[in-house]
Amino acid sequence: MTMKTLAVVLEQPEHLVLSRLDLAPASEDDVVVDIEYSGISTGTEKLLWTGRMPQFPGMGYPLVPGYESVGTIREGGSHAGLKPGQHVFVPGARCYGEVRGLFGGAASRVVVAASRVIPIGESLGEKGVLLALAATAYHAVAGGGKRDKIVPPDLIVGHGVLGRLLARLTVIAGMAPPTVWERNAQRCSGAEGYPVLHPDADPRRDYKAIYDVSGDAAILDTLMQRLAPGGEIVLAGFYSEPLSFAFAPAFMREAQIRAAAEWQRPDLLAVKELLDTGRLSLDGLITHHAGAEHAADAYRTAFGDSQCLKMVLDWRGCA
Repeated sequence: MTMKTLAVVLEQPEHLVLSRLDLAPASEDDVVVDIEYSGISTGTEKLLWTGRMPQFPGMGYPLVPGYESVGTIREGGSHAGLKPGQHVFVPGARCYGEVRGLFGGAASRVVVAASRVIPIGESLGEKGVLLALAATAYHAVAGGGKRDKIVPPDLIVGHGVLGRLLARLTVIAGMAPPTVWERNAQRCSGAEGYPVLHPDADPRRDYKAIYDVSGDAAILDTLMQRLAPGGEIVLAGFYSEPLSFAFAPAFMREAQIRAAAEWQRPDLLAVKELLDTGRLSLDGLITHHAGAEHAADAYRTAFGDSQCLKMVLDWRGCA
């Protein structure tokens, strides 16, 4: 018998429904996971919601969004190496037939390759959905292990979840606490060992490493004016519009610009170790909750309410 799932389906921009979909058959290398919680990304998923996501292979509607899910293994293939009952983080799935999985984690049940999931402790609960953002922050700083010299941020632009995780990772690594810029007064609280300032209240113009997580495509000229000679600007957000900057200020500073790519499995494993050893905390980052049956309203809140840092959908009541 074909298994089914209840999934969030974005049929077209700003039109979202819950649909019961057939799941692709599981192979010997797959696991079937009953999802308990999924997070809503205010970066890439918002671009899918608004229709502003840049085109790339596989892009199109209808689609199942979501790459921040946690759940319990229901079944495991003979080659999966994982057992029923294990709690895992699921970074998305492509198991819905003609409906695209971009990124496919917002469903009550998924079929996914065992090699993609990460076993996590049950005690992590809903906070497990934050592993993807924590890995994104870790990858931005570590450079995917490809950099001879890592320069941690001394300025972070944006105090959303990603900005907070970048700051926390910098502090727990024993580096000097970074300054964080935030224009929204409602998001200035919640700092753990670092200052949060409005940009107009910050006189510094000698930052060596500025990490931007704002997603503002027009911000580069502002950041160039604050950069020390030879400094680096790291683009750690996601940008839907072309970025540009005036050449002369960059030339005078011999500025470097680096785009931080998507996290990789080693980043997830590194973050998991930090969580398991108690060095990294995910407390205070989830601000809103909704039952999955209220997904349409939850997505609008996640994208439209400036007080919402992270919205989590609860799938436990969905058969």
